Amino acid sequence: MPVFSNSTNELRTSEIRDLMSLANKPGMILFSGGMPDNDLFPLAEIDKIYNGLTPQEKKVAMQYGPTCGLPELIGSLSEFLSRKGLPVAENKILITTGSLQAINILAKVFIDPGDIILTENPCFIGAISAFKSYQADIKSIPLTGDGINLVLLEEMLNKLEKKPKFIYLTPNFHNPAGTLYSSETKQKLIKLMSGRDIPIIEDDAYSDLYFHDEDRDDLKTLKAIHPAGIDICYTSSFSKIIGPGLRLGWMLVPEQIYAKCELIKQSVDACSPSFTQVIADKFLRSGVVYSYIDKVRTEYKKRAEAMTAALQKYLPDGVTFTVPRGGFYIWLQLPENVDSTDVLKKAIEKGTVFVSGKTFDPAGKKNNFIRLSYCNTPVEKINKGIPIVADAIREMMSPTK
Repeated sequence: MPVFSNSTNELRTSEIRDLMSLANKPGMILFSGGMPDNDLFPLAEIDKIYNGLTPQEKKVAMQYGPTCGLPELIGSLSEFLSRKGLPVAENKILITTGSLQAINILAKVFIDPGDIILTENPCFIGAISAFKSYQADIKSIPLTGDGINLVLLEEMLNKLEKKPKFIYLTPNFHNPAGTLYSSETKQKLIKLMSGRDIPIIEDDAYSDLYFHDEDRDDLKTLKAIHPAGIDICYTSSFSKIIGPGLRLGWMLVPEQIYAKCELIKQSVDACSPSFTQVIADKFLRSGVVYSYIDKVRTEYKKRAEAMTAALQKYLPDGVTFTVPRGGFYIWLQLPENVDSTDVLKKAIEKGTVFVSGKTFDPAGKKNNFIRLSYCNTPVEKINKGIPIVADAIREMMSPTK
């Protein structure tokens, strides 16, 4: 029998991944996956870009590229990020194979087995898996409606005997909670972290998908605030603003950290796909990225409003949620005594699927929450599926269940 490494034995299958096996079941309404709708992809624009490539550009696309990324894409991405206020000149960009690879590389850079790292609770399952694969000791701090609970974070920082290697945060339209940190919370967080010499990994896959212009002040990233004395490692992705099939993300990090990350990426996959880097570069340079983001942002807002209205109409008393202001998700809180896995089983019987709460708890325990995704489901299916979810919840809340 093979003897596996300790780090491999730490890994567990993702409930999201397991649920994807249900995706092909006829008639199933999916509120589970955090992926864009296939019908929203910019196919005509991508066709035009590819058909317009010169033979030389196609040759570059078919070849290995530099570990750090194609210079052309780094240039166009630098302009894209600069327009969002990010301090590109003071940092370096590393193109990665999706933003999860960026998170994974940063985890490998910092974590030795047993090291403490801090996260929000709930937390993105991909990040949890990456941190556990390096045998981190994950300490999590609950989210509030405005962001991470700063009182509990300060208590945690003060009581730990060992300094955390980093804190991982998703301030803008959190996955799964949908939370948008207020600008006040961001400023207080920066003040709290100043002088502690603890890097921040800021995961920012969703900030382009905001629904309300009045949120622009709150949308400013920690990296764009550019606080002195705090190493902020910013990660993001083309997955939500072009398509996840490109398998392209990036990190924007201080040069000293970048040097270590580039060495690790070289050992992992040598380089990310040149083919999709050429496409992404042209997509950015053409300017079509901005009109496309506007288009999908409008559609996701419509779907979020439909789901919100249906939840408000059908949910039983005792179930709460925050109305989303962007991103992909709504996070339902059930009464403490209701297990969302039981609700999920009932919902699957009835024809819908979502993700239960313990998936996003680093300890894998707290389970009275549900993540509903509206990004991949048209309005008519949302209106059909939410009453089914509500019925499943109601049945599990019933004293006679």
